[in-house]
Amino acid sequence: MVDFLAENNLCGQAILRIVSRGNAIIAELLRLSDFIPTVFRLKDKSDQQKYGDIICDFSYFKGPEYYEGKLEAKPELQDLDEEFRENNIEILSRFYLAFESVHKYIVDLNRYLDDLHEGVYIQQTLETVLLNEDGKQLLCEALYLYGVMLLVIDQKIEGEVRERMLVSYYRYSAARSSADSNLDDICKLLRSTGYYSQPGAKRPANYPDSYFQRVPISSTFISMVIGRLRSDDIYNQVSAYPLPEHRSTALANQAAMLYVCLYFSPSILHTQQAKMREIVDKYFPDNWVISIYMGITVNLVEAWEPYKAAKTALNYTLDSANIKEQATRYAASMESLRPQVQQLLKEGFLREEIILDNIPKLLNCLRDCNVAIRWLMLHSAESAYDPNNKRLRQIKDQVLSDSKYNPKILFQLLLDTAQFEFTLKEMFKQMLSEKQIKWESYKKEGSERMTELAEVFSGVKPLTRVEKNENLQAWFREISKQIESLNYEDSTAAGRKTVQLIQALVEVQEFHQLESNLQVCQFLADTRKFLHHMIRTINIKEEVLITMQIVGDLSYAWQIIDSFTSIMQESIRVNPSMVTKLRATFLKLASALDLPLLRINQANSADLLSVSQFYSGELVSYVRKVLQIIPESMFTSLAKIIKLQIHDIMEVPTRLDKDKLKDYSQLGARYEVAKLTHDISIFTEGILMMKTTLVGIIKVDPKQLLEDGIRKELVKRVAYALHKGLIFNPKAKIQDWQSVHQSTHIPIPKFPSVDESATFIGRLCREILRITDPKATCYIDQMNTWYDLKNHQEVTNNRLFSEIQNTLGTFGLNGLDRLLCFMIVKELQNFLTMFQKTILKDKAVVDAFKTMLGAVNPVQGIVANANKVYTTAVAKTQKIWGAYLEAIMKVGQMQILRQQIANELNYSCKFDSKHLAAALENLNKSLLADIEAHYQDPSLPYPKEDNTLLYEITAYLEAAGIHNPLSKIYITTKRLPYFPIINFLFIIAQLPKLQYSKNQGMTCRKATDPVDWLPLVLGMLTLLKQFHSRYTQQFLALIGQFIRSIMEQCTSQKIPDMPSDVVGALMFLEDYVKYTKLSRKFRTIL
Repeated sequence: MVDFLAENNLCGQAILRIVSRGNAIIAELLRLSDFIPTVFRLKDKSDQQKYGDIICDFSYFKGPEYYEGKLEAKPELQDLDEEFRENNIEILSRFYLAFESVHKYIVDLNRYLDDLHEGVYIQQTLETVLLNEDGKQLLCEALYLYGVMLLVIDQKIEGEVRERMLVSYYRYSAARSSADSNLDDICKLLRSTGYYSQPGAKRPANYPDSYFQRVPISSTFISMVIGRLRSDDIYNQVSAYPLPEHRSTALANQAAMLYVCLYFSPSILHTQQAKMREIVDKYFPDNWVISIYMGITVNLVEAWEPYKAAKTALNYTLDSANIKEQATRYAASMESLRPQVQQLLKEGFLREEIILDNIPKLLNCLRDCNVAIRWLMLHSAESAYDPNNKRLRQIKDQVLSDSKYNPKILFQLLLDTAQFEFTLKEMFKQMLSEKQIKWESYKKEGSERMTELAEVFSGVKPLTRVEKNENLQAWFREISKQIESLNYEDSTAAGRKTVQLIQALVEVQEFHQLESNLQVCQFLADTRKFLHHMIRTINIKEEVLITMQIVGDLSYAWQIIDSFTSIMQESIRVNPSMVTKLRATFLKLASALDLPLLRINQANSADLLSVSQFYSGELVSYVRKVLQIIPESMFTSLAKIIKLQIHDIMEVPTRLDKDKLKDYSQLGARYEVAKLTHDISIFTEGILMMKTTLVGIIKVDPKQLLEDGIRKELVKRVAYALHKGLIFNPKAKIQDWQSVHQSTHIPIPKFPSVDESATFIGRLCREILRITDPKATCYIDQMNTWYDLKNHQEVTNNRLFSEIQNTLGTFGLNGLDRLLCFMIVKELQNFLTMFQKTILKDKAVVDAFKTMLGAVNPVQGIVANANKVYTTAVAKTQKIWGAYLEAIMKVGQMQILRQQIANELNYSCKFDSKHLAAALENLNKSLLADIEAHYQDPSLPYPKEDNTLLYEITAYLEAAGIHNPLSKIYITTKRLPYFPIINFLFIIAQLPKLQYSKNQGMTCRKATDPVDWLPLVLGMLTLLKQFHSRYTQQFLALIGQFIRSIMEQCTSQKIPDMPSDVVGALMFLEDYVKYTKLSRKFRTIL
């Protein structure tokens, strides 16, 4: 019969692919559960008030028109909804695909069962597949994994959150319009069950059986799977645990599968007492806390509480006398095993001969250790007992008291067992790799000894007092040939024959009185020794390693191991060399990856890498978490050293009187510094002793671990210092997983917010914006200084940025620049929203624009009665200019700050890194020259879209201050009606508030009606830069027309002085041309 898992067996491959996909789906669900946007939980009042109208549960489907109508009625809600969509559509799509894959999984499994029933697979039925060992395993796993998926979803992603995410995805994606979308089915499957994973939460009625029956599955299939799980040892685990008291541990994985599958047939749990008694007697006679998948623990006392038959059957296990018996048994086991394992771990004790002679004993010791550790870890785990359940508390207290539970002793046994297991495995692997070479070597040595003895008895080779004996000569030659003929490939026959040869050598020594000759006796003893070695070597089998792998499984502790973190860290802090033993424990924990990866690997699935990376990444993160105590301890010691050096140790002067030498020696303090320095070196040594280790598929380099740990601790301490230090007292959201600056290994810590800023950089930025506010200060460009509008005192100047550079460094100043850049983007986006939804929707204002547009056409001409036309237009549009001015000046203010930062960065770059500055400037110039040449001649080369050169060089140029913030495009824009005329009217509306001074340029007339000139000019320049250049041309042409028209009117009325508004308009043109670097011919054209 064809192998069920063979590539040409379609039936086997189909179910293998389904099971493989099931494991990958669970990994994806676990991965995504860490990235649920907190806003979907709606826990905070602020979130409820802000997002309550745009985040809905399934009640949305009862009346979508009502909800959408509420949104359309409020423009601000529409804006919030659009922003929310942009921020979350990516993660929502990922969640939806995971939910969809769960539904697709059960649909595919049902289709496979239908195909089996209908005879699609030749000669295969449900019964024949269940008779095959692989088929039986895969069908049981297929149902079990579906159950695990549902439990994981409900445990990790609450029902309300799921509903809100599905509704949001439905509203924001194209799925609502897609005919083949199965969104309805997914919503039916994953609607809220009412279950909450928090301790003390009330369990919903008929949970989880009603949840498991949302998608119907063949009752025959469920019944047969449960039957197989009840009766068979489907994974042949009992062979690895021969002792009857270890049976429940041997069948633990199968017990977990049965626990999940029973929910598909709740009648067994409710009413079938005989079956439940059989299940409990076989699988749960001595345990009631189980791990169902990758360390997800379940307490059967709580889980089976609503089911009469299950609860009754379990009562025998939970009898006080039985709990006591089990707890005391494992307590005694711990007492006896600890000294045994410690003896085995003594340096030089585990040698090859010891291992080969005691394989069964060593394996029994490993079994006993692992079984004891498993029972005690699971039954003492905090997470397995709900503190609000009185009965669970009583059971837990009895377990802890009867087992004399001490987490430190249990952890020590785990460490020692892991180290023993690791050492034994490594030695056995080496022996296995050298097995044939050693066997052949012993065979050769034995054969040669017999040949030499044959020559001795031939009389040719002289040996003291050995007479010639042709019979013995022939016999030894024959023995030599027999040894030579032993075949390594046929180990059973070779072993039997070797035993016979040893017996023959013993007999020949006795019957022929050869004891009298010591040399002959030595030859015979050596040969017997080599033959003994051959027998022991032939018994080195891979089955021993497989048994060790099965026995050493630690997947049940994938999550509860975290409760031992503080013990691990404390033991490392006391003894840094403990890291070497922890390495073995981490590798033991890494063996848990075999469980989800086995089927994925067998199916040659593309998911292998992503699932391996997820579980390996989780484990490496845990390793980093445990070992982070080393950098923490180092920094604590460093803080003590700094304190001693600053406050206690006096600086020794260059000249010192002899009688004061003792005062300055301060031996106690200096000894303390030396001791602390030594401690730091010991800590670093400890982590480096770990050696490079492959954890799953991720290589962990201890040097990198140490460096990352030190950087993480440094980031944490610096960020905390800045968070505490930069607090001021004046009266588009990026998720962590999307940010290129956030790292999982060296995260930027989050502190409770003290204002609207998320970090100290935000607070610093807002404080700078506050003190340079154009409403309260006047910026004088020639002085690079801000002055207070009321008292004319200096507020700050460009030295501020030198101070920030000295304090936060180049990266801090560059970060401040980037934040200002994003603030400009936000301000411009808000401005455009205001422009479209307020200005263009006001009919009276739009009519004034139309009238004005008719009055100024053609732009090249002169406006008749100019003063009246312009004054009337400004008066009619007066109400819109307040918000307009505020937005423009904010942008201008931030542009001035960005210019100052760029100057400071460029200065320091040229000063500190002149070669880098020169290289960047030359590269920038050559790139621009190449791009200009390409536009003149398209055949010349140009960076392609997938070439990241321009993007990467921009980051370098901005960090070195080699850029012009005024020439940046911050946002993408569409055509806007009346845009040039509106901006023109805005500028002439502000001119009466300003006056020209020869010394200071344009300044504010009244402090009560503040307008700061340069922020106004740069803000308008930046705004126009975001649009097509023809808008700028039209805007400047209108200003030119304004100057000509007013001057024409003054000439005709014989007014000798130039009006102040004309002076202001000319100054605006002068500064606009200056900052945009337009040619001076441009003004003459106007």
